[in-house]
Amino acid sequence: MFKLCRLFKLKKKSIRSNIGIRSSYSTATEKDETFEEYFEKHHIPISNFQRLLLSVGSAATAIIDPYRADMVACLGETTGFLALEYMCSQMEKSEEGSQILKEKPRINTNTINLEILRSMPHNTLAKCYLNFLEENKVTPDSRDPVRFVDDVKLAYVLQRYREIHDFAHALLGMNISILGEITIKWFEAVQNRLPMCYLGALMGPFLLNSKERNDLSKYYLPWAIETGMNSAFLMNIYFENRWDQPIDELRKELNINPLILPKSS
Repeated sequence: MFKLCRLFKLKKKSIRSNIGIRSSYSTATEKDETFEEYFEKHHIPISNFQRLLLSVGSAATAIIDPYRADMVACLGETTGFLALEYMCSQMEKSEEGSQILKEKPRINTNTINLEILRSMPHNTLAKCYLNFLEENKVTPDSRDPVRFVDDVKLAYVLQRYREIHDFAHALLGMNISILGEITIKWFEAVQNRLPMCYLGALMGPFLLNSKERNDLSKYYLPWAIETGMNSAFLMNIYFENRWDQPIDELRKELNINPLILPKSS
């Protein structure tokens, strides 16, 4: 119980304005560390009662302070069991998704070489992803480890979801502004059904100004929902094997069409 209490006392500030997506410290895997080893190192077994307490506490904290990335992450782990089962089943139906579940690749600076990505052609997934990281001053090393999911396969599914979040940004052309994050959260909520995605999508607009809320309702929200419903399931994409794929070709394959805004927006 002491470990659980500490979670609510730690004031981990997000490194970006993001309604609780990114932690402020590095959690890159050690070289040659399997996900099973990583899971054992970070896993915290809890009872059903403790899970309930964490769910209520993290939800309340995340609503009061959407910048508490640790609480949003905790909420995803304690309330997302059915969604994780759904995501896992969708991956198992896909050859590429099944390969991901089998190999359990990780995305951080110990597993990808940013210098190699920097040398790749401008129209590739690699360059699009790298440009997103550099333009928004973010790093793939800042994802919280999954702690409160007991099943190692489902824990990996949630870890994978966190680690491909920046790919969703790059593919959908969304920056890390609050409006951009809310748009991504709606897309992810439709695709993945995670309760914490819906929470971020619904609470985030309170952080917007009136013009941004108007743009969200008129343009971003309808596009995010339609794109989430009609595009391929991103959890099934083995991005690490597609670095050299032209980004326009990948978007066409995934059925992701860019958001086109009026010139005044």
